[in-house]
Amino acid sequence: MMGALLMTMGMTTFAADLPALSHSLTEQAAKVPAPVLALKDLDGQLHDLASLKGKVVLVNFWATWCPPCRREMPSMDRLARKLAGTPFVALAVDIGEDADTIHTFISQLDATPSFPILLDPHARIMQTWKISGLPTTYLIDSQGRIAYSAVGGREFDHPEIERQVRALLKP
Repeated sequence: MMGALLMTMGMTTFAADLPALSHSLTEQAAKVPAPVLALKDLDGQLHDLASLKGKVVLVNFWATWCPPCRREMPSMDRLARKLAGTPFVALAVDIGEDADTIHTFISQLDATPSFPILLDPHARIMQTWKISGLPTTYLIDSQGRIAYSAVGGREFDHPEIERQVRALLKP
């Protein structure tokens, strides 16, 4: 919706105008417990972060109208596919959009994401997680604590981010 509004106002953003995707996440000195996250995905299945303790979880808050969000999605999928078979889970939480909008976006991708896309159509989770901009990403350790965070687009399959994830996967 926001993207459509900006486009009607002549304020489109082209990939060449966007800054490069960053290659790391910021480590959190105080590993605080992750807030509650329990949302349904595009298929209506409930995903509850509390049930994922023991796994490393990448939680990415995004929207289809957000250019850096759109650009980072394929790299998030490549990372998730690369780490398949490990105790790693990626979750993409769409903020403020309906399932039809998300399905339209997914149909434009080269590959369907291998991770769940969760719905927060009323953008209620933003307050709980203190989201100030999109995309925002949190990397949750196996004990359910926020280990890393980032605001802005990321190249999730960059070796530095993969190193950060793999370090959390070690027992």
